[in-house]
Amino acid sequence: MFGQDFFGVDPLKAAASIGIIGGADGPTAIWLTSRLAPNLLGAIAVAAYSYMALVPIIQPPIMKALTTKEERAIAMPPLREVKKIEKICFPLIVLLLCAFLLKDAVPLIGALMLGNLAKEVGPSVARIADTMSNALINIVTIMLGLSVGSKLACEKFLSGTTLGILALGLVAFCVGTAAGVIMAKIMNLVSKEKVNPLIGSAGVSAVPMAARVSNKVSLSENPTNFILMQAMGPNVSGVIGSAVVAGVLYTLCR
Repeated sequence: MFGQDFFGVDPLKAAASIGIIGGADGPTAIWLTSRLAPNLLGAIAVAAYSYMALVPIIQPPIMKALTTKEERAIAMPPLREVKKIEKICFPLIVLLLCAFLLKDAVPLIGALMLGNLAKEVGPSVARIADTMSNALINIVTIMLGLSVGSKLACEKFLSGTTLGILALGLVAFCVGTAAGVIMAKIMNLVSKEKVNPLIGSAGVSAVPMAARVSNKVSLSENPTNFILMQAMGPNVSGVIGSAVVAGVLYTLCR
């Protein structure tokens, strides 16, 4: 569609790199773009993190446009208690499945599952878990910002290409939000227990902001209808799903 206008990047690789913005996962977008379209890295990183920050503004109108007042007021049943062994086995099983089925996504899934495992194992690695969730993540964030910023000179940022990426990224993000809501509505057609469609919008990777927005919209319809914990399910699944999709796109486009 865009040909060589995208800084000489193959159109298919550019489309994959821009499309992953819809998952609202900055690190995943950076990882995929750095491998498929490194010349677009700065613009795509800015677009991905911009829409992650704008979740509370962009998502509510989409949710309300696609649902009725009755659907938004659907109460969700309480969650069951998750056992310790389940919390420990989950990251290991996910990583093994990813290694067998989609090895290109292992770096992304592995980093996520390592942090999850360190948090759940217990006191034996408490210091490591605390470092990863505080000091290390702050250092990585600073280095990531500096690295991405160095790729985005002013002559590239103030260009039609960058504005086009921002526009397409917005479309991708809106489609991701809408698809989650629509999928929840489809589930209600075949499921005995009704699902509040608002939790579907939390399927993007903006954790935990997307889940909080779903909960806030639900509370605006019914002040007693808390769906935060239920929305965290698709929210975390969105993180895993976006990493898997990135691996698929990389395999198909490299």
